[in-house]
Amino acid sequence: MGKSTVGRLLAERLGAGYRDTDDDIVAAEGRSIADIFVDEGEPAFRVVEKRAVLRALAEHDGVLALGGGAVLDADTRALLAGQRVVYLSMDVEEAVRRTGLNAARPLLAVNPRKQWRELMEARRHLYEEVATVVVPTDGRTPEEVAEAALDALELKEA
Repeated sequence: MGKSTVGRLLAERLGAGYRDTDDDIVAAEGRSIADIFVDEGEPAFRVVEKRAVLRALAEHDGVLALGGGAVLDADTRALLAGQRVVYLSMDVEEAVRRTGLNAARPLLAVNPRKQWRELMEARRHLYEEVATVVVPTDGRTPEEVAEAALDALELKEA
């Protein structure tokens, strides 16, 4: 379970559309995110990602899932100000259990546990900066996480 699963559940419960900027990037580029990283490097990917996020925020008014590095860009963080943003947090063991921290995640290919911890240490404050709410996902089902997000955002039907 991750942002896509929870995002789709939230969209369904809110009667809204769902969009994922990672999917937008893959569709626009005609190749995987991992391939973009390998072929062109992270800086080139971040330029593509920033454009995808800007476009999605302008075009989409439902639930939007962003890639984990999108918040590295100050302009993106500024665009997220005033939006309802849910940060789905998890510890490294939960991340390993859920994703296997596999090679399809280009920034985690060498020493996944160590690199995941370093990425989270570098990014956590940015996630928290843009987040309206933080929802821990450890040990929860996607349905429980979606419910917790709705509760935290006070979007549940009365």
